[in-house]
Amino acid sequence: MKILLVYPQYPATFWSFKHALKFVSKKSSYPPLGLLTVAAMLPENWEKRLVDMNVRRLTDDDILWADYVFISAMVIQKESVKEVILRCRELGVKTVAGGPLFTMEPELYDDIDHLVLGEAEAILPEFLKDLEGGCARRLYRSEERPDITRTPLPLWSLINMKHYSAMSLQYSRGCPFDCEFCDIAILNGHTPRTKATAQLITELDALYHRGWREGVFIVDDNFIGNKRKLKEEVLPAIIRWRRGKRKVFSLNTETSINLADDDELLRLMVEAGFNAVFVGIESPNEESLVECSKTQNRHRDLHAAVKKLHNFGLEVQGGFIVGFDSDPLSIFKSQISFIQGSGIVTAMVGLLNAPPGTRLYQRLKRENRIVSGFDGSNTACNFIPKMNYKTLVEGYKHILNTIYAPRQYYERIRTFLKEYRPHSKMRLNFNFAHIKVLWKTFWILGVGERGRKYYWRLVLSTLLRRPRVFPLAIKLAIYGYHFRRVVEKYVKTRSTPISLEGGC
Repeated sequence: MKILLVYPQYPATFWSFKHALKFVSKKSSYPPLGLLTVAAMLPENWEKRLVDMNVRRLTDDDILWADYVFISAMVIQKESVKEVILRCRELGVKTVAGGPLFTMEPELYDDIDHLVLGEAEAILPEFLKDLEGGCARRLYRSEERPDITRTPLPLWSLINMKHYSAMSLQYSRGCPFDCEFCDIAILNGHTPRTKATAQLITELDALYHRGWREGVFIVDDNFIGNKRKLKEEVLPAIIRWRRGKRKVFSLNTETSINLADDDELLRLMVEAGFNAVFVGIESPNEESLVECSKTQNRHRDLHAAVKKLHNFGLEVQGGFIVGFDSDPLSIFKSQISFIQGSGIVTAMVGLLNAPPGTRLYQRLKRENRIVSGFDGSNTACNFIPKMNYKTLVEGYKHILNTIYAPRQYYERIRTFLKEYRPHSKMRLNFNFAHIKVLWKTFWILGVGERGRKYYWRLVLSTLLRRPRVFPLAIKLAIYGYHFRRVVEKYVKTRSTPISLEGGC
């Protein structure tokens, strides 16, 4: 069979880094890891092609080449998914769909020929057997939590790595926590399932031998879900693997804030090449944390925890939420104060939303407060909040306008750099491509932007005082340009969806 795997387009989001990518001449941040992994599960004698619509346009010839079009997507890609399905139907090519979007709301996709819902390792073999036998059903669903040591290497040969700014891998699935608003437990369960240590090393090796030397994002729901295995097996193995290699990619991932409680784990992660973690801070308001069952964030000094991670050499990227029932009117000022004071440069702030199936959705439905579908944007509540809705939205806009204004944003970079202590083995790897990026920032940020004086202040102070972290300072300045463009568009056209998710 001929199988076309299609990854639909993302709208302009914080996470798309669309405006930042032009500085580094890339087309997308990350490849579609799920589809690349599914491709590796298909029979070897089947022909496979992949079109990432964030990299290139999907043509009619692409669709007509295929016997089946496989689609995977997240909720934020919903509009692009509709376009792909319509085009396939018009051209008479059958579709197969799976992934978070279809798993959460399968009833919305009657026009898909085959829905394969659940984790692919558990359900895909049965579907493929029926497909080859000519008796495939329309719906396949599995609630099984499969052993992911059976998961094959992603089929990297289907993409051109040069189009992406970073690669991605998965080590584990599931999160031990139970935040009320989070759908991770529905999709992947509470018990973290991990790959074998040798399996992860093989995946790192595969990227390295394909010539990849830039960043790698480990896309786990919560990387530190099984701390003992990380400390005893996985991180020491990655450290050994890195030794003797001339240039090895840096790593980043998602974790919960309790990472700050374990000095040994922190030390090992940094030695293994991790330099950034995304953490769901959500709110500095203790009552809001109680409301959403964010137990891992309660009864702790969140400022001190963030500072500790920075001191160890991990840049904290934070997820924040407003719109909890327990949020006071002062929450907007509190969020701004926390974000600025903590030096969390990449601060993703969103309005609370209730994804279908979550405990939050079920509670609000019982209270007759659900008013619309979930679009994944987190820029408009899909329920009736306790706070006046206009007040909530205006407060939310105020946060975004403040924390990404040039003065406040560059102040936050300087706050972060004062606390950040990179690993002693961190090297400056400057090449011609980096020089081109630097010249682009000089022109766009140093000449074209209204906040250029703050950019030059950052450039000069970092070069004079901490030249080792100069590339990081430039990267964060580029991120700020992207964030400002996204926020400006949202404020001007409030209905424009942007993705501002929370986190683990």
